[in-house]
Amino acid sequence: MERTLINKIPNLIKETVLLKGWVESKRDMGKITFIDLRDRSGKIQCVGYQMFSDVTIESVIEIRGEIKARPEKMINAESETGMVEVEVKEYKLLSRAEALPIQVNEIGMNETEVDKRMDYRWIDLRKDKNLLIFKVWRLFEKAAREYFDKNDYLQIHSPKIIGSPSESGSEVFEVKYFDRKAYLAQSPQFYKQMAMASGFEKVFEFGPVFRAEKSMTVRHSTEFTGMDLEISYIDSFRDVMKVEEDILVHIITRLKEELGEEIEKHFGIDLVIPTQPFPSMTIAEMKEVLAKLGISSEKEGDLSSEEEKAIGEYAKKEFNHDFIFATDYPEADRAFYHMRSGDGKFSQSADLIMNGLEITTLAQREHRYEILKNQALERGMDIDKIQFYLDFFKYGCPPHGGFGFGPSRFIMKLLGLPSIREASYVFRNPKRLNP
Repeated sequence: MERTLINKIPNLIKETVLLKGWVESKRDMGKITFIDLRDRSGKIQCVGYQMFSDVTIESVIEIRGEIKARPEKMINAESETGMVEVEVKEYKLLSRAEALPIQVNEIGMNETEVDKRMDYRWIDLRKDKNLLIFKVWRLFEKAAREYFDKNDYLQIHSPKIIGSPSESGSEVFEVKYFDRKAYLAQSPQFYKQMAMASGFEKVFEFGPVFRAEKSMTVRHSTEFTGMDLEISYIDSFRDVMKVEEDILVHIITRLKEELGEEIEKHFGIDLVIPTQPFPSMTIAEMKEVLAKLGISSEKEGDLSSEEEKAIGEYAKKEFNHDFIFATDYPEADRAFYHMRSGDGKFSQSADLIMNGLEITTLAQREHRYEILKNQALERGMDIDKIQFYLDFFKYGCPPHGGFGFGPSRFIMKLLGLPSIREASYVFRNPKRLNP
């Protein structure tokens, strides 16, 4: 007999089905035992007579039984197992679970602290809300690809072992590459720009990003999945801002359509589709607002986490918006490859802040070889180490720009999660290499 998923059961009353899943709860009532069986699609109550003595919580079992309507007195509004139940004819214990180090069903309990849950991540992920997080991840990528397909983007897969750091900072993982040094890519930056020099015009990538940051905050991780894009023939970095708005509106619309009810049920959040255009302020304007709020600035050309949080609250109050762009950063505080304003003072770039957290840096890139080379020299960079990158612009390259986007940060903010750890399948920071 072919297996049936639990969400198909309500339409099969009086039929015999084969179910496979996890035992979420077990209630012994003398000769009768009730178990709640869970698979990836839902939960169902199963009723067995003089059976399940060898079954423990979170064991994996196979059940063959008849679908029956549940007695009305057994149904309440909070029931997660629906209007039907399975009268078990026979079962098979596929894998017996030992005593759990953390609980899967923590209803009415204080949730286990996060580090211990990360130690047993494969068990933690069995929870309904964690399954939903990865349904959100799946639909996020699907919706993004819908946008990219509709707008004629090409997908690329850039190398993750590179000969020179892809950013100007020192937060790189050095690896031994045969007889020389190599680095794990901090971003696909150089290679998506190479695609512009190759005439691809519009590209995107989903791929791993490695950052050797020693930060232990709720927003940082040493490895994550990034979404990157680059587009040619732009007139301004504001063209890239518009593209990002369009993508996010499409993604959030799709999430609300397909998963909105589940998100509200598990996270208490009613998804709001953002209006366009997104609000925008210069970094100087933001600093003025922050000063009036009594929040001191650590750095003129950047926002601290406290400042980002305050700006997010300001955007919600002033513009009734979850997103706001920060523009006009001093050029000295941005990457060497960003195009500069006519007077040379500002970077042609922006950061997107979502609910008080920066999730994107975007920019128009400098595509003119001599200017780009001079900007690198001004920063004291070793030209020999990046000459391969500079060569991309020697033989003609259109004006272009793009951004790198952190889906895990986006999902963290979208669902109101306390930490980026919760939005990561398996989390990495300076102290965590297992599981």
